[in-house]
Amino acid sequence: MSALPLLMRLVLVVACFHSLTYSFAMAEPPPVAPVKTVVDTYHGTTITDHYRYFEDFKNSAVQAWVKQQAEYTERSLEALPGRAALLARIQELDAGIPYTLSGLTRVPSGELFYFKQLAGENVAKLYVRESQRGTERLLIDPEKFPPPAGGGHVTLGFYRVSPDASQLLYGFAASGSEQTTLKIFDRRTGQDLPESIDRIEAEYALPYWLPDGKSFVYSRRRQIGTDAPAADGYKFTQAFQHKLESNPNQDSLVFANGAPGSPPMAEMDFPAVIAPLGSAWAIGQIKHGDETDITLYVTRQESLGSPAPRWTKVCDRTDLVTEFAVHGDDIYLLTAHDAPRFKVVRTSLTHPDFATAEEVVPPSEQVVDSLAVAKDALYVGVLVGVPNKILRVPYASPANAELIELPQDEPAAHITAARADLPGIFLSTRSWTRAGKLYEYEPATGKLTDTALLPTGKFDAPDWLTSTEVMVTSHDAVKVPLSIIHRRDIKLNGLNPTLLSGYGAYGFTASMRFKPTDLAWLERGGVLAVAHVRGGGAFGKEWHHAGRKLTKPNTWKDFIACAEYLVRTGYTSSAKLAGEGGSAGGILIGRSITERPDLFAAAHISVGCTDMLRFETTMNGPPNVPEFGTTTKADEFQGLLAMSTLHHIGDGVKYPAVLLTHGANDPRVEPWISAKTTARLQAASASGKPVLFRVDYHAGHGIGSTRTQQQAEDADISSFLLWQFGDPAFQPRR
Repeated sequence: MSALPLLMRLVLVVACFHSLTYSFAMAEPPPVAPVKTVVDTYHGTTITDHYRYFEDFKNSAVQAWVKQQAEYTERSLEALPGRAALLARIQELDAGIPYTLSGLTRVPSGELFYFKQLAGENVAKLYVRESQRGTERLLIDPEKFPPPAGGGHVTLGFYRVSPDASQLLYGFAASGSEQTTLKIFDRRTGQDLPESIDRIEAEYALPYWLPDGKSFVYSRRRQIGTDAPAADGYKFTQAFQHKLESNPNQDSLVFANGAPGSPPMAEMDFPAVIAPLGSAWAIGQIKHGDETDITLYVTRQESLGSPAPRWTKVCDRTDLVTEFAVHGDDIYLLTAHDAPRFKVVRTSLTHPDFATAEEVVPPSEQVVDSLAVAKDALYVGVLVGVPNKILRVPYASPANAELIELPQDEPAAHITAARADLPGIFLSTRSWTRAGKLYEYEPATGKLTDTALLPTGKFDAPDWLTSTEVMVTSHDAVKVPLSIIHRRDIKLNGLNPTLLSGYGAYGFTASMRFKPTDLAWLERGGVLAVAHVRGGGAFGKEWHHAGRKLTKPNTWKDFIACAEYLVRTGYTSSAKLAGEGGSAGGILIGRSITERPDLFAAAHISVGCTDMLRFETTMNGPPNVPEFGTTTKADEFQGLLAMSTLHHIGDGVKYPAVLLTHGANDPRVEPWISAKTTARLQAASASGKPVLFRVDYHAGHGIGSTRTQQQAEDADISSFLLWQFGDPAFQPRR
């Protein structure tokens, strides 16, 4: 789980009427889990935990209970009459795109590197193309890797092209585990070099080649004992330098707590070394857990090989810098210091001084959310309402910055590829209702040219689909953006199956995106809605901080307000409304249904954070203290208790139907969290509606899942919701 977070899928789903019971012509549901009470006292408050024993997730009795739940859920959903046809339609829509591309990298020779996944292929593979319209060649195929022990699959996570493009670093992991191993591929031989480095930290840092092409820097987690507490997993990560064809166990420690020349670091700091292209400098970045604000240091690249590199501070965490880019001797910093919606400042790496840094993109009503350097200019991503736009900022005359003009029917764009030694950028356009394109922006002409790298799909631009953007008044009169995607011929009669999704953490903003498989929901009259709640980044740093720690209730109260709007305006009714949230979004949906169980017919909680008092004991818990809080502080404990779904489930309450989904290999949110929540809901709910626990034993947090896994999960989620909305095609045979 991360700001990016990287996250986590924000799927859009459905809602509707349900007067059904849980009985149908199948085996009886598994028995409720035994209660084994543990009592804790936090700052004078007594907390009862009925299912603490679930936290020993490898325990045979716990595993047996989880397996029973998973098998029963699988049988229940597969028995729904409409599921098979819905899955077939999802597969048809998915196959309508000949292939997808991601992770594009350009090099000066004109070659393009990217991940590509053909229609029907389960995982993406790494390719190189001679030029935009040149010959393509497969480089790395993870389907040819040895299968993981215990079954499953392997996926590629990242790659890095060497300075002369002759070699590539790449990372891979098994079955969604995110336990990444790094290898080096030599294009000249078509083989990997002999060394292999495990425990790569790929969530918070990626490796960087050094200019000589004979070494690189990377971050690595420590080896911990099998009996060590889970919460130790991320402690004291370290950054190393590796020389090709040498023993990784002898790599030089270059940036870490206790390393010669390095500044002091806390146990949950994540150090990384970045070697920017075309610059003589190396940047030492310290990410403070999942906090968005970073600390930066700088040294000369050649000093990395010295016994004690001399690091000079560029900015501290109190300077509220969240991102940076380097062009020659200048560093550009994205900061919220005196700029709630962010600004960009510039200082020299020769004598860095944040206090006197020059404003390059001043603060304004737009939210500045990303930046990238090219040879000709700095390119800056900005939020203008919900759509993302791109600002071109000339290095010599930043006052002459201007927005890149997009095609009329393509409202949003993101920077896809930029290099300090190449002019212009590649950008991808986005929309809620049509597939985007990949363009090259040429600064000499100011024009966009379609790269033709993305194919035309069969379902790219349905003319019956539209979207609506509204501002909803929340509980405290704050206006919250809500995006609604639906058929043009929708009738506001309260009968439309509607799925409302949200996230609301880490300052992350849900960008416009079009997913053809969503059409399986939309074409049958379903509505998809996205609530841009507080805790996210829709309106900058203040919007983020208004939905974290003690202000976290705003996140689910904003979501509830958006749900009420959809009902009040006739898009749907509480009998046909479902809410959905994943990862940190599990707080949002879990607390929405415990605070307003009457408002939703169903809910989907995906890899959700629903036990916030015990989350801190997991591997990913301590890094998240800056976002959620810690039980060791009395005020933050109260904040965690307020946001913890598990501790707001009451006996005898008529809860909506709930589908909880989790991957057994999830390293970010432990699957026992969903297991405990499932057990508590099953024991407490008086509605008679199902509480199902779907477990994928070859998946994790959603990252690294195969196409087949994604299709099956999408079909299960939609089928579950349509069942609960009373759709005749999805009612179990009695």
